[in-house]
Amino acid sequence: MDIAFDNSFHAAMEGFYAPAEAAKPSMPTLLAFNHALAERLGIDVAGVRDETIASLFSGQELPGGANPLALAYAGHQFGHFSPQLGDGRALLLGEIVAPDGARFDLQLKGSGPTPFSRNGDGKAAIGPVLREFLVSEAMAAMGVPTTRALAAVATGDRVQRERAHPGAVLTRIASSHIRVGTFQFFAAHFGADHVVQLSDYSIRRHFPDLVEAPNPHLALLDRVIGLQCDLVAHWLGVGFIHGVMNTDNVAISGETIDYGPCAFMDRFAANTVFSSIDANGRYAYGRQPQILHWNMARFAEALLPAIHKVDAADVEAAKALVAEVPGRFAAVWAARMRQKLGLTEAHDGDTALFDTLFAELERHQVDFTLFFRGLARMLHGDGADLEAQLPDADAMVPWIADWWARLARETDAPLNRAEAMDAVNPLYIPRNHLVEAALGAAEAGDLTSWLELLNVVRNPYVRRPEWALFEGAAPAEFGPYKTFCGT
Repeated sequence: MDIAFDNSFHAAMEGFYAPAEAAKPSMPTLLAFNHALAERLGIDVAGVRDETIASLFSGQELPGGANPLALAYAGHQFGHFSPQLGDGRALLLGEIVAPDGARFDLQLKGSGPTPFSRNGDGKAAIGPVLREFLVSEAMAAMGVPTTRALAAVATGDRVQRERAHPGAVLTRIASSHIRVGTFQFFAAHFGADHVVQLSDYSIRRHFPDLVEAPNPHLALLDRVIGLQCDLVAHWLGVGFIHGVMNTDNVAISGETIDYGPCAFMDRFAANTVFSSIDANGRYAYGRQPQILHWNMARFAEALLPAIHKVDAADVEAAKALVAEVPGRFAAVWAARMRQKLGLTEAHDGDTALFDTLFAELERHQVDFTLFFRGLARMLHGDGADLEAQLPDADAMVPWIADWWARLARETDAPLNRAEAMDAVNPLYIPRNHLVEAALGAAEAGDLTSWLELLNVVRNPYVRRPEWALFEGAAPAEFGPYKTFCGT
């Protein structure tokens, strides 16, 4: 199997990474392979045996043209700066240029220790690997910018965490793995010249239209802020909680990266936290916009040496861009909420309508996903789905009346609105109880439930009668639910 590598980071950015090698797994076995993504990347696996795929995407064999390396980066973790983190359990094999010219990183996660492992084993257990595969595919199907999973391979070895688990390796595909924390590392340790070099490379790779900007580094800050505003609005729109929005987990490409303690809400509550390590709710559902602002301020700080080197006056412009983040996010979020509610125009009072909705959802403990689907059914003249989500018939009646009145200010036909709502409001998400059951079975050697759930979340919008069990929230006895980073 040929992989046409074109490794620009390895060639152009010496000193920004450490060479590394994968640990050899004892018995690699293919668990899952993303054939549609392979086709997108131009990787032809027709006639290739599963054993060969498992060997290449576990680190047992090195594909021709690979230049394995571990990236250096720092990061603010729960608000505290760690000056050196880096790829402690990941190995960037190289870059692929897809048939349409788009460039992607191919990275192994869980492939063993690197120079940045800090005494860790660099391995991954099967649960976190299959969770990332599943959730990243669900996010992609919902149109949320995300890294993707190409392959999951069992290693045949055990990984010791709170107990021994089967080991596995994930092959992750990303536009790149350059993070806010990458800029922080070189700003903290090496200064302006290195930040300029990293920024110039990032612009050439991701945003070549910015090359001719008066101050390309300032333009980079502006672009990344826009992408992150859009990303977090996507998250909130589908009830997703990343769980660990540290700056080393913020990709400048605007893709969701690092699916550790992540989950989707069932019943709405703004302070929902699923991460076992987020004791103070720093990364709760409702705080994600504030953390977006905080993270972009840290990105600006790291970029300032490069911005200043072009024009010292632009430092004030960078500060202004950071100050504008809440307003920019609010505009993007309002646009997404209008889509979710079947609205096509902006009107005064929309923000109050949205805020009141979330207060009512929390007051009545309504399932976030099913509420919007039930609302669309009302436009078909069927209120049964929505009533099933509410504690009593009178719950939310005033808000629903306000929504109807708001719809009346526009001219689109109800059925057109319902169709548009169902195109942006998923019905099938990775429900936490289903994910845990599927992962538990997979660890015991049975992938049937996991593969079925994967198929469902790859098709999130159109109801299928045979998938009725995948719609509902967790049973009352499930929880409280906690997720873990998997390291």
